[in-house]
Amino acid sequence: MIMKNKKNTHTPIPSSIPRLHLLLLSLSLSSTSCSSSLLKKPPPLPILPLPSAPQLQWQLGHMAMFLHFGPNTFTDSEWGTGHVDPSVFNPTNLNATQWVQVAKDSGFSRVILTAKHHDGFCLWPTDYTNYSVSSSPWRNGGGDVVGELAKAAKDAGIGLGLYLSPWDRHEQCYGNTLEYNEFYMGQMTELLTRYGNIKEVWLDGAKGEGEKDMDYFFDSWFSLIHQHQPGAVIFSDAGPDTRWVGDEAGVAGSTCWSLFNRSSAKIGDTDFQYSRGGDPFGHDWVPAECDVSIRPGWFWHSSQVPKSARTLLELYYKSVGRNCLLLLNVPPNSSGLISAEDIEVLKEFSELRRSIFSQNLAKDAKIFASSTRGSANNSWFNPYNVIEEGFHSYWAPEENQSNWVLYFDLQELVSFNILLVEEPIHMGQRVIKFHLQILNENGEWNKVTNGTTVGYRRLLQFPIVKSRNLRFVIEKSRAEPLISYLGLYMDPFSILSNISDSTTQTSINSSQILPHIDFNHSQIAVL
Repeated sequence: MIMKNKKNTHTPIPSSIPRLHLLLLSLSLSSTSCSSSLLKKPPPLPILPLPSAPQLQWQLGHMAMFLHFGPNTFTDSEWGTGHVDPSVFNPTNLNATQWVQVAKDSGFSRVILTAKHHDGFCLWPTDYTNYSVSSSPWRNGGGDVVGELAKAAKDAGIGLGLYLSPWDRHEQCYGNTLEYNEFYMGQMTELLTRYGNIKEVWLDGAKGEGEKDMDYFFDSWFSLIHQHQPGAVIFSDAGPDTRWVGDEAGVAGSTCWSLFNRSSAKIGDTDFQYSRGGDPFGHDWVPAECDVSIRPGWFWHSSQVPKSARTLLELYYKSVGRNCLLLLNVPPNSSGLISAEDIEVLKEFSELRRSIFSQNLAKDAKIFASSTRGSANNSWFNPYNVIEEGFHSYWAPEENQSNWVLYFDLQELVSFNILLVEEPIHMGQRVIKFHLQILNENGEWNKVTNGTTVGYRRLLQFPIVKSRNLRFVIEKSRAEPLISYLGLYMDPFSILSNISDSTTQTSINSSQILPHIDFNHSQIAVL
């Protein structure tokens, strides 16, 4: 019912009320007003698409270790024929606990095993073929590599993933679409129901030229996997949960969106550029996974040596540092162990990362923002959130702004050459373009570096600069930008022989000696 000409119904305060009562009433009204001002302003609306819980867990893991192992390990080959006698598989010292411990000590969140590679040999005692560990001399035919790895991973508290090759060069029914899809789903069901929680199922479209032509029922496979293992992410050229980055070099595009259109991708027929960069207009959340081997080959070969730790660090910057997960293959040798030289490289790689990223050089900074959601004095979206680890807290600007800037007073001159930025991706991927500037002794802002997408984690390298005052400027965003973390670091190990176009070198001499500037809110507007 609409009320018209509503009269004032407030009762006037009688003059006879004692002054004490008036004072108490005044305090009560003041308290109510204060309480109202402390009400929390809700978070901004997420921007679609958004990651699922398993995708978030996958992204938080940073790195996974691939374990290529099978008859190829003993025959010095990469793609087995499918006709090698099972007796060649006999890793006399196999120790899955060692594999898992190496992975865990090196900072990997999960291990992914080639349960069946293209040769069709199965590393578990499957009921659907005799071409498996059951026909090998290892453990007198009673062994189960998948089972031993599953137990070791569970005991160590890291995730387990499995690769089941669609292409099978041994199975006679391969080429008969209906029969082979039934066979494949039978084997997949064994893996998904025998070994506890599976965190990732890895598929690809690899197939040699001239091989039998047949259709894979991918949608049926995906439904089966999600039915038996709802917490698992599925990897393939086209997702549905995580995508191939488009190369086997471990390198993502400098612009890399988790947004993707699955309808624009086909497993086995990859548009490499599309996979490499993602799609800012994509309707699906399908982040990229960067696979690369620590050695030249995917399987262990006695004649090959591992990459250096510094090379792995460079790959880390170009994968994890570009909003992806790094899937590093570390193949066990023919004795069934990860080789000592590989372990040594992984230890050095871990030490390099620990040395660089153990301390955020901006952790004691005074931080100001161009605006803050809910006002700067009373906000759960404070700019200081960006130096607190964890993506559930973040800085959010006020709505309907065109100027998105974070100002840092480091309180002393600091040398650095790495910028780390993170978005709270559970709210969607937003930032399109940004740059970092430092203030020189003339009061002028010099650009140090600039970039495009951020996502879960963005790392940018540039020549060493030394400054006290800097500002992080977001130039373009899909919605109000949200920043969960910003860090400055010093990497004394990497050699930047080729600075990309996204980095503008700043003269160290012109930014070394800076005047002390105490920012306040009135100064921010003119800076």
